[in-house]
Amino acid sequence: MNEPRLTLAADTGGTFTDLVVNSAGGAARLYKRPTTPAEPVTGLFDTLGAAAADMNSSVADLLGRSDLFVFGTTLATNAIVTSSTARTALLVTQGHPDILLLREGGGRRTLFDYSQEYPEPYIPRALTFEIRERLSAAGGVLTALDEQQVLEVTGRLRAAEVEAVAVCLLWSVINNEHESRIGKLLAQELPDVPYTLSSRLNPSVREYRRASSTAIDASLKPLMSRFFRHLDEELRTNGFSGRLLIMTSSGGVLDADHVADTPIHSIGSGPAGAPVAGRHFAALDGGGTTAIVTDAGGTTFDVSLLRDGEIPTTRETMVGDRKAGYMTGFPSVDVRSVGAGGGSIAWVDSGGMLHVGPMSAGADPGPACYKRGGERPTVTDACLALGYLDPEYFLGGEIAVAVEPAVDAIRRHVAEPLGLDLNEAASAILTLATERMVTAIEEITLNQGIDPRQGLLIGGGGGGGLYCTGIAQRLGCWPVLIPSASAALSATGAMLSDLRATYTATELMSARVFDRNRANAVLDGLHAQCREFCDGPGAGSIRSGISFSVEARYQEQVWEIEVPLARPEFTSDDDVEALVESFHDTHDALFAVRDPGSDVEVLTWVAHVRCALLDAHTVQPPSAPGRSGTGDTRKAYFPALGTIDAPVYQVHDLETGHRYPGPLLVESPVTTLVVDARSEVARSANESLLLYPLG
Repeated sequence: MNEPRLTLAADTGGTFTDLVVNSAGGAARLYKRPTTPAEPVTGLFDTLGAAAADMNSSVADLLGRSDLFVFGTTLATNAIVTSSTARTALLVTQGHPDILLLREGGGRRTLFDYSQEYPEPYIPRALTFEIRERLSAAGGVLTALDEQQVLEVTGRLRAAEVEAVAVCLLWSVINNEHESRIGKLLAQELPDVPYTLSSRLNPSVREYRRASSTAIDASLKPLMSRFFRHLDEELRTNGFSGRLLIMTSSGGVLDADHVADTPIHSIGSGPAGAPVAGRHFAALDGGGTTAIVTDAGGTTFDVSLLRDGEIPTTRETMVGDRKAGYMTGFPSVDVRSVGAGGGSIAWVDSGGMLHVGPMSAGADPGPACYKRGGERPTVTDACLALGYLDPEYFLGGEIAVAVEPAVDAIRRHVAEPLGLDLNEAASAILTLATERMVTAIEEITLNQGIDPRQGLLIGGGGGGGLYCTGIAQRLGCWPVLIPSASAALSATGAMLSDLRATYTATELMSARVFDRNRANAVLDGLHAQCREFCDGPGAGSIRSGISFSVEARYQEQVWEIEVPLARPEFTSDDDVEALVESFHDTHDALFAVRDPGSDVEVLTWVAHVRCALLDAHTVQPPSAPGRSGTGDTRKAYFPALGTIDAPVYQVHDLETGHRYPGPLLVESPVTTLVVDARSEVARSANESLLLYPLG
């Protein structure tokens, strides 16, 4: 009898690599193993090995039975943050060498504090080259491209040993003739040096965002193309013959070779999966369309939103510092991250103030309890010292941890400097980490006019169950949903994601002087690109969909907002009026301002295409078999109660629908839920846990 075909999804985080194995008609299985930062593929194969052993199989057989492998990674983000990208040059129009320095008029942490220096540009001036050429805003040639000068610049690039080149010329979004010619000359003169043209990558009228995205993309090409090629080779050498997809920052997936050509889309690819999975489990168990999705990993705590069943995106995505970092220039899933995960290091400053993070012990050496050389206390050490984690059952007993090193690290670095006993110190670490998580949630909710009490809280990540009770008590957001796949939320989201692509065209048009024929021509061109995507990468999908929108503004406003189009064609003035009304409604919802007397300008036309490769209903919630634990207790410290003999339940031992009042602990092989005395927990029919306030 033939065994069922498999779909695999993996997420390589800063501390753990998560793997989800799904077979048609069967429950998904989750696996976690430590990430190997120096060689991420090694950690991935360690996790594949764990899955194969659990399934009484081999890695070759597991991969051979797999049709799809979806992969998410933080490698691109880490390379930018650690300045490990390629030596990259930037070619710009003569007279405009400071696009990356001046940005959009800001850049300082405090805009009007002139004592602060501007942050360094992504590509230094020493590697920025001005090209003699100029186009008008209408695309006409004002100064012809000086090809001889371009050839001279290529010689200088060769001498400077650049590894990648970014090209961003003024008004190339209207006429890309000069950029395309430069690309041909670069390919001719520097055949081994990859390059990125802004007009192909990101045809946006905003100069800084286009230049920034082009520079980032070019700088990642050598690293990411090598990595994806190596990943593909290793998988196929070990038996995989299916399709390799990469999770992108937009919340969709693309083929690995496509992402290797445009690696900027892999920035934030791991965290973007969590809200996709959150939406799936909210529909299964939450019954709501608004939710706060959290993903508590070993290095960071990520927060995203669901609003009316949709996953919000932002064009303000920054890599690194939110004010002085680098803008990607692409719409990405709106995910906020803070350095507060299981590996975050607790430390006391010279003034006697306790801090948690942003430094992390990561996977190597890891928390002190790992006994791999880590000497500083982490949040995981605090949870172990408090009795919340069982040292004999960490990751189902797959990783050996010890209480003594954790206790010693907390005592030496936190308890003694602050004059606290061990439990008080460990509890203070956990409380402060939780408060940092609350701050991240407030930033993405309260700061956008959303009351967190009105949304379901979804606790994801291996550490989600350790923190979510404290977060819910602090913010008053109930109930809390701990999905059955919470420990691998991002990897599960990657598996559930559709193939997605976005196409744009710049065409300025006023609603009062609206050219329907010109608008329809633009939309027809975008539709053709979407159909080409459906017939190419999307061929064989179970369903597909195309949606259209515009980026519009009140006349002469600085910024645009995205407004959906009810239909992709303007057949009468009524269609134009419908667009105008939709713009007013959207602007009012975002800013509480409506100005029906002002003209509306459309600047950019947008088409989104998505193709589903996997039916979400075939991804069955994972069951949580493990050791039997009904009736067990463990000494655990709760601030309001002190050290008690806390009941310990295994997830599968909880009766479906019955509520269990805290204090208690609920364990599975990949996570632990802490339920305090003010809460109660129930198991759903889908194997998820629901946490409610008591009384």
